[in-house]
Amino acid sequence: MTYHFRLHGFTNKIALLLFLLGTHSAFSQDSIPSQSDRLQQYLGFWVSSIDHKTDSVATTPLIKMSNYPKIDNTAMSVDVFQSDGKIYNHTLTELIGYDTKTDSIFALGKSAQGDMFLGKGRFTSNTDWIMKDRDFTGKETMTVTFDFKDQTDVYLKGTNPQNKVLWQTRYIKKNPKDKNIGIQLVSVHKEMQKNPQQTLKYLDRMGYSYIETFVYKDRSFYGLSPLNFKKLVEENNLKFTGSMTFYDLPSNDDRAWKKAMDWWKKCIEDHKQAGVEYLTISNNQIKEITTLAQLKRYAEYYNAIGKLCREREIAFAYHNHSDEFKNLENQVIYNYLLENTDPEYVSFQADLYWMHFSNVDPIDYFKKYGNRFISWHVKDYEELGQSGKMDFEAYFKYAKTAGLKYVVAEVEAFNYPVWYSINSAWNYLYFNIL
Repeated sequence: MTYHFRLHGFTNKIALLLFLLGTHSAFSQDSIPSQSDRLQQYLGFWVSSIDHKTDSVATTPLIKMSNYPKIDNTAMSVDVFQSDGKIYNHTLTELIGYDTKTDSIFALGKSAQGDMFLGKGRFTSNTDWIMKDRDFTGKETMTVTFDFKDQTDVYLKGTNPQNKVLWQTRYIKKNPKDKNIGIQLVSVHKEMQKNPQQTLKYLDRMGYSYIETFVYKDRSFYGLSPLNFKKLVEENNLKFTGSMTFYDLPSNDDRAWKKAMDWWKKCIEDHKQAGVEYLTISNNQIKEITTLAQLKRYAEYYNAIGKLCREREIAFAYHNHSDEFKNLENQVIYNYLLENTDPEYVSFQADLYWMHFSNVDPIDYFKKYGNRFISWHVKDYEELGQSGKMDFEAYFKYAKTAGLKYVVAEVEAFNYPVWYSINSAWNYLYFNIL
């Protein structure tokens, strides 16, 4: 994540950041071009709504469905369970996959009654999918249409060959939260500005456990007080766990230092009220640092902030970009910060993308500075896991060594519609990495 903040001239800096964030739409597409990509919308865990006309879900849904990816996400296993009021019974199993020769989607299924069927179909648009089922005598039995209202809501209808409606249902995504995956809200910044309640609802359904913000300003978050923002987040079954905060190093006089520390005390108190567990900071002034003596002041600044956080039982971490891996007086800036900040007060948030971009291996840092990296920003050059450039599987083998507690997904380069990419980020982490 790239941040350009300074306390002085804050409005101009945040305007620049929001402009840069807005550029993600220039790279995103409104379409999901391939059949195999469109099929991935069906991945994950779903429950039936109360009825097909609403997205409301009962405390005990009638139907649960689990769709696991197979063979590079071009196929999936589908298992459907229906409640009899006491237990969920396995009523249907399917293997659904994309066939490259016919550019079609095929399904092989079996019901609890013992009937097997073959289905063939394709998406007619990003959101509309039609499958025609036949039994093993070749007789057409049913047409099933799928209407993805969004990435977390799909309406299904089954009709017989005479086009009579046999059944209708609506599935709402309910991905599990057992792997504690967070998301940096920069990934959905426009969506948060437009409709924060809906945005948080989608993130909850997709399986994200917590959020990390970057918008703390004037003692508020997205224009809401700490308590009101906490309430909104928790009403959507999420936790407000992390926050990126920004206040430049004060000038070298007691008055400026006191002003900075007073700001941090208020900032920390606001985040404490909001239930936040950790704060992070980044530094866009590194290019202006020319001596180790200047860098030493930053290390002392971070120690002081970390001590204030520790007193309120909040963790504090430094977030890297690329400039940290440059040399200053024959020392790597990032190494200096790691070695000259107090581990009791200052942890680090490893941005894996910026490390890779800077031609450094995160694993080398996790080994050398064990237990310092409590949080990672898991980000790629494209959608998460899609560039082929970054070895996330290897990185996560060192999660324990690094001291990782908070896995934060971040998407800023979009080849697909935003919500498709956010959904696929969770899928990638849940099914492939964690």
